[in-house]
Amino acid sequence: MRHFISFVLALAISTSLAFGQPDSCRLRISVITCAPGAELYSLFGHTALRITDSTRHQDVVFNYGTFDFSDPDFYSKFVRGKLDYFLNPEPFDGFMQFYQEEQRGITEQELNMTCAEKQALLEALKTNLQGSNKYYKYDFLFDNCTSRVRDQVQHNIPGVTMQAPLVPEGTTFRNMIHVYLDNGGQPWSKLGIDLLLGSRMDRPVTVNESMFLPDYLLKGVDSAKKGDKTPLVLQKKQLFSASPDLSPQNKHVPLIVFSVIAVVVLLLSQWKQKAGTTLMLIIDSIGLYVTGLVGVLLLFMWFCTDHVACAANYNLLWALPTNLLAGFFIYKRPTWVRKYFLYLAFLQIAVLVAWIFLPQQLNIAFLPVVIITAWRSFQLTFK
Repeated sequence: MRHFISFVLALAISTSLAFGQPDSCRLRISVITCAPGAELYSLFGHTALRITDSTRHQDVVFNYGTFDFSDPDFYSKFVRGKLDYFLNPEPFDGFMQFYQEEQRGITEQELNMTCAEKQALLEALKTNLQGSNKYYKYDFLFDNCTSRVRDQVQHNIPGVTMQAPLVPEGTTFRNMIHVYLDNGGQPWSKLGIDLLLGSRMDRPVTVNESMFLPDYLLKGVDSAKKGDKTPLVLQKKQLFSASPDLSPQNKHVPLIVFSVIAVVVLLLSQWKQKAGTTLMLIIDSIGLYVTGLVGVLLLFMWFCTDHVACAANYNLLWALPTNLLAGFFIYKRPTWVRKYFLYLAFLQIAVLVAWIFLPQQLNIAFLPVVIITAWRSFQLTFK
């Protein structure tokens, strides 16, 4: 019922906007920034556009961050990067209530716009609501709910500039994301993101690119100037002040866990009895299967999905898909498998030497994995 009511309200709003011709000078247009939440999906915050029409008594939020969770192929499309997000108009009161319930602060920046600029932006949104125009392929870095708002503002306010540096020089996409994951106490999510997202995350961001996150678009709009050098923000308000309850974990928890596992494996490898040798072969085979499957996953995300950030992933230097095959021959160890382990050992040493020079920032928690893989590969070569 709730989804049906939301659909009816959205339809009524979009129909009214499509056929009405409001006096644009009676429009009030704002950028709405919602603070990060406690869950991973909300950890980076949210951005939307608010348009208030005093003549028609409408207060509408245009939200680019919506998708159809009821789609029967939702999970398949999400994994493959083919899930359609869309622009959705909704009443401001309902929008506000949702974020209040989640205890997430809401900041409003009313934009300093002429009547013509307001009308142009409204027309752009109306066009964006028509048919297939409302859908887009979500990209976390380059095409998301925040970047869409940024682009609408820049395209419909002539001469607006947002060129003040918002992050220190050399800051990368990964650096920016890490701040939120660390502050939100999400060390395992950080590990997973660092595993799946490749080297495209590690180039320095431009000023415009840094505004892919809501807090940085807020800063960019704050510092922006129009063509006549007047500030873009007419006034700024804190509509709701709150902070979600967070349960932060030590950001080094994965490193500690993997280090303990590596030490245990190292100690067990010194057990020379037959039982110890058998146990180590089981552990080694499991390690090869796991790293091999991870490598297959990374290749799939690179070549078989539309997630551009998953391309050129240097984690494939330690998570080799070929480990999966080697795991099946570890017990008999024919000559080619021994050579494979020698190659694997030298490759892991090379990764360790080049760790800080690679064009991708590898998560430090994987360091014990690389070290123990090198150690065990040498032992398997010469035993």
